[in-house]
Amino acid sequence: MTNNLLKKIPKYSYGVSESKNMIIYGDNCIVVQKLYEDYRSKVKCIYIDPPYNNGEIYTHYEDSVGHELWLQYMEEILSKLKPLLSKEGSMWISIDDSEMHYLKVLCDKIFGRNNFITTIIWQHRTTRENRKVFSNNHEYILVYAIEPVRFKATRNLLPATESILVRYKNPDNDPRGVWQSVSVNVQAGHAVSSQFYEIVAPNGKKHYPPNGRCWIYNEERMRKEIEQNNIWFGNDGNGVPRRKKFLSEAVGGITPETLWLADEVGTTKKAKKHLLEMFPDTPKPEELIKRIFDIATNEGDLVIDTFLGSGTTAAVAHKMKRSYIGIEKENQIFEFVYQRLKKVVNGENGGISKLVAWNGGGGFDFYEANI
Repeated sequence: MTNNLLKKIPKYSYGVSESKNMIIYGDNCIVVQKLYEDYRSKVKCIYIDPPYNNGEIYTHYEDSVGHELWLQYMEEILSKLKPLLSKEGSMWISIDDSEMHYLKVLCDKIFGRNNFITTIIWQHRTTRENRKVFSNNHEYILVYAIEPVRFKATRNLLPATESILVRYKNPDNDPRGVWQSVSVNVQAGHAVSSQFYEIVAPNGKKHYPPNGRCWIYNEERMRKEIEQNNIWFGNDGNGVPRRKKFLSEAVGGITPETLWLADEVGTTKKAKKHLLEMFPDTPKPEELIKRIFDIATNEGDLVIDTFLGSGTTAAVAHKMKRSYIGIEKENQIFEFVYQRLKKVVNGENGGISKLVAWNGGGGFDFYEANI
């Protein structure tokens, strides 16, 4: 640090000193401003799991304040965080139904509607909640970028998982390998006349685009695709035309989807089990944070979490060899976060450790804000 606004606490620092990994005890709105001198426009990814204002009572806090107060607080912290993001940087925010739609409007105001990337649906539980009108089994993650074009160009693809690989088959024994079929018609809002025509299948059956839609190719291109065996008409040849998308085309990986299922990124129950009930609130599973960092960051990039909670973001960042800054104002930063990260440095083998071949190492420095 080049400023003296943060006081280092050697007692709670551990492992390699001056590692660029920082755990900071203090109010996040105040601490974030203290980071401007060194970290303005340098953070690749900010992930936060703020209070949801859902009326629940947890071990370390009661998640219930007035709606207007909650919105004011979120506007303050998000506005302060924005200047820290680099031009390729992205903001990821966990939230549930209680305030999700209001938060989306607020984020549009702060980051700009054109900088909205997507809403991710995370299946955070797989059991049914019978005490409520509907069993709510999902939460959301809002994603914004400082410059969406640069974010798209620099974000990472994901490796093909088993759940993705099972979609690829080869019913016609195509020598190019396994494939899945995708639609060859799209909405006709911006179509040109050459995208409306009759497709004649090899068996003579005629196909027309559905109402309000058109073909993705012009007629000449479509004929070539059919000749090259790139268009699938079903096992009997009478199905609607669909394009064959080969697994071999996904050389760099798979485009991330917006539905994240529990068997891929874990549940809150799994996260609790990993933490051995030491922090019995609603921690996020390490697999969920790993998925975010897999998409938004590379080794050595800086990530920030200003609602550090149980320390999951810092633990995952450490194991994935990202630099990190974690901020927390509650005492669990001493009781739990320090102990958890100490175990990570020593080679803790839970969570994503096996996935990333984590064997320990590194360190973190602990600071307290000088207020």
